[in-house]
Amino acid sequence: MGKIPKNPNEIFQDITKDYQEAFGNDLISIILYGSGASGEYVPKKSDFNFLIVLSEEGIDTLERSFKVVSKWRNRNVSIPLFLTKDYVESSLDSFPVEFLNMKMNYTLVFGQDVLSDLSFDKGHLRVQCERELKAKLLQLRQGYLDTSQAARNMQSLVSRSIPAFIAVFRALLHLKDIEVPAHKDSLVLRTCEEFHLDNKLFSTLLSLKNKEKKTPKQEMDSLLHSYIREIRHLSSLVDNMEI
Repeated sequence: MGKIPKNPNEIFQDITKDYQEAFGNDLISIILYGSGASGEYVPKKSDFNFLIVLSEEGIDTLERSFKVVSKWRNRNVSIPLFLTKDYVESSLDSFPVEFLNMKMNYTLVFGQDVLSDLSFDKGHLRVQCERELKAKLLQLRQGYLDTSQAARNMQSLVSRSIPAFIAVFRALLHLKDIEVPAHKDSLVLRTCEEFHLDNKLFSTLLSLKNKEKKTPKQEMDSLLHSYIREIRHLSSLVDNMEI
């Protein structure tokens, strides 16, 4: 089993070699995105997220990657996102939030930079932001009921849910032509300022996500009520946002 790297670039050469051996000329790009590319990577806690871009022929032979995927999972590399260039370019109306988040924080490890020239229709982006907020609001309510008000379950719900809202926050600032901060704390603060959300609440939720503090049951219950209320408020604002 390999060691967990202290820095993402420690593995670039080896992982590129492995995927080149697996796919040869069908390998178009290897791109690191997420915390590993944003400067927020924490050894032994953060995963590495890679986008592997393959040719149309290569995407039909994913079995060539089984050994490589298995090898690198031992070093905190998540199963990569395998796509083709055409899939990326034709999906910007369907998944603008996801691809915008990739474009905001990525490192080209190998091959073609398929993200640099992507542009996003603000109408498509606003619709997905609204859809994501409303869907996640329903999931928060259901998840809250599923916790049975146990403090550990409620904290787990926060940890699972908050990353999706961070992704939407980036997209919302982009919609308003506001420079998007790279680090989550600054991103949350800027979003709360712009949309009149409770920054203290979201800062506390981030701390819970990072397991920096444990919260008693009664306080945790109150936090979740406030969390749900703020997301409901934000989804209403986005529903009425003019582009």
